[in-house]
Amino acid sequence: MAESDVVETVKQGYAFEGPALELGALLVDDEPKPEAAVRIPLGMMNRHGLVAGATGTGKTKTLQLMAEQLSAAGVAVFAADIKGDLSGVSQPGEGNDKLLARTKSIGQDWTASGFPTEFYALGGQGTGIPIRATITSFGPVLLSKVLGLNDVQESSLGLIFHYADKAGLTLLDLKDLRSVIQHLTSDEGKDDLKELGGLSAATAGVILRSLIGFADQGAEAFFGEPEFDTADLLQQRDGKGLISLLELPNLQDRPALFSTFLMWLLADLFHDLPEVGDVDKPKLVFFFDEAHLLFNDASKAFLDSIAQTVRLIRSKGVGVFFVTQTPKDVPDDVLAQLGSRVQHQLRAHTPNDAKALKATVSTFPSSSYDLGEVLTQLGIGEAIVTVMNEKGAPTPVAWTRLRAPQSLMAPASAEQQAASVQASPNNAKYSQAVDRQSAYEMLAAKVQAGAAQAEAEKQAQAEAKQQSEPRPRAQKQEKSMVEQVIGSSAFKQFARSAGREIVRGLFGAARRR
Repeated sequence: MAESDVVETVKQGYAFEGPALELGALLVDDEPKPEAAVRIPLGMMNRHGLVAGATGTGKTKTLQLMAEQLSAAGVAVFAADIKGDLSGVSQPGEGNDKLLARTKSIGQDWTASGFPTEFYALGGQGTGIPIRATITSFGPVLLSKVLGLNDVQESSLGLIFHYADKAGLTLLDLKDLRSVIQHLTSDEGKDDLKELGGLSAATAGVILRSLIGFADQGAEAFFGEPEFDTADLLQQRDGKGLISLLELPNLQDRPALFSTFLMWLLADLFHDLPEVGDVDKPKLVFFFDEAHLLFNDASKAFLDSIAQTVRLIRSKGVGVFFVTQTPKDVPDDVLAQLGSRVQHQLRAHTPNDAKALKATVSTFPSSSYDLGEVLTQLGIGEAIVTVMNEKGAPTPVAWTRLRAPQSLMAPASAEQQAASVQASPNNAKYSQAVDRQSAYEMLAAKVQAGAAQAEAEKQAQAEAKQQSEPRPRAQKQEKSMVEQVIGSSAFKQFARSAGREIVRGLFGAARRR
């Protein structure tokens, strides 16, 4: 296809009537064509998308670029800040000659700008407002994923949650769940699940050991109250959408926890938000970084739940963008629902890389590009893009030089982040953990009451036994000489006479003289 034809095809394919996010300009033979702007309709941002590419190819900057423009359009944004690089979105960027030359070449009018940003941290571990969830709201399916349980163990965990709910045992934190499991395997509680199949000691042991390992990763701080209200993500400040960043320190030590916790946030939004149908712009766009961690070793039930959530949450006005290395990291049922694609460079240094490259090429619409070759030649800050147009059809595949973010393309300073956290009204709302009465305290009180009752019954039985025992009878012995004298009739007559004198003296009656 001639250069002029490529330019015209892209120009027409991305000419939308409504507001749109500006991604960049078409690149032809390493020359940007600013007249052929590559964009995403704002109204299609709730049709979900994928930002993919090898490490170091610019995925984070693409995420930052999209978050800025969403915020400017009044749309709230949530993103996991894996490496802390996104925190710079809260501060105006720093221009230089190289940056300005790049932005000018693609037709970008670059102005340094900061955006309203809230910093969060799981359980307060890190710089941010604590985000917590209760064990009850997290649920057995998500918890099974993060604990690495198999299908049988997941089913048993679901039974434990069912019992706790029916028994009125509130599960707020890990110690609540441990206490319920220990109760159900004790002599007092093992019959409580008998009608439902029971809980084997072996399965309970596996779950308890998994919970111990989970707690050793620092998960104790993640569960409890006050539970985070996901409605706090849907805010505007001075007409701009709030950008909420969740810090994820030490990701390599607990990857399943973080990815599953993000899924909890998404599921909670789905549960709470009303149906709105198709809207001019979404309420929130949720960027799911390191998405492959969510799907690794996931059970079928878990994958089904993700696919259903992604499919239905669009009607709640929420868009979801998965950020990962290759499309093959995302299950087919989920990938099929991602309307917009921004694919950064892929590498093909190994057989597995070559296989991933081939799979990626197969997911794009047909085009004049040899994508198998182009995807390995993309420079940093370049991507192959195709999105949904306003009619829901895919746009032409475009080799794009992406725009530069207007905010700081580096982490904000620790002092700036700390000051933002302290000034936030949500800090007072969530900073102090609360430990109210729940399953742990209820079962502990029940055990204490049972022990006291058992002790009282034991004491009562001992007293009753003592009272029921016959008193010992005096043994018959031969009478001594004194006893024989006392028993004589003469001595008895004398005793009666003396006794009368003694009685009169005791009661004060004067003796007759």
